[in-house]
Amino acid sequence: MKRTSYSPVSFNNYGGFSSLGHFDDFYGVDNFSGFHNTITESHEEEHVVCHSQTVEIIQQQLVVLREYAKKIITEQICEVEVQTVVFSQFVSGFHDFSSDMLRQSGRGVGYDSSIASHIGSIHDSEGSLVSNDLGFKGSDVGSSFVTPSGSNWNDNTSPSSVGSAFGLSAAAGALV
Repeated sequence: MKRTSYSPVSFNNYGGFSSLGHFDDFYGVDNFSGFHNTITESHEEEHVVCHSQTVEIIQQQLVVLREYAKKIITEQICEVEVQTVVFSQFVSGFHDFSSDMLRQSGRGVGYDSSIASHIGSIHDSEGSLVSNDLGFKGSDVGSSFVTPSGSNWNDNTSPSSVGSAFGLSAAAGALV
């Protein structure tokens, strides 16, 4: 079915929840995950190079981030509908990153170093969540974009090999 008209999707006040009153102010209207943000390459003093780490260490780090995301959502959002919208927005950003890794998005494969530097600002010394405004919006994501060099991407063979790895991962339940 062809869509003849288009209205941007807004979550402001979705379901009558006041906590979603300014939801769209974070990334902007119709930019649910920030995919349409402007990307500006960071010109850091140090060049960032990918260096291999054991997969188990990476898995540990990522599961900590996953569980911390669950902690943030379940401890700070009481309405299950709002939890669902915020979690969906969070996951959508990972789907965007997968299209980057597959070289399908037209964007680089990397991260915003300025936003990533706030990791220590979301909890206090005892590990409790803090509710401080970190001073940025989702629309700022990408303004200090770093693309680490040193990956083994090969334009001739990687689209197929990465596509196969992605497909097998999806079949194993990695992607919903």
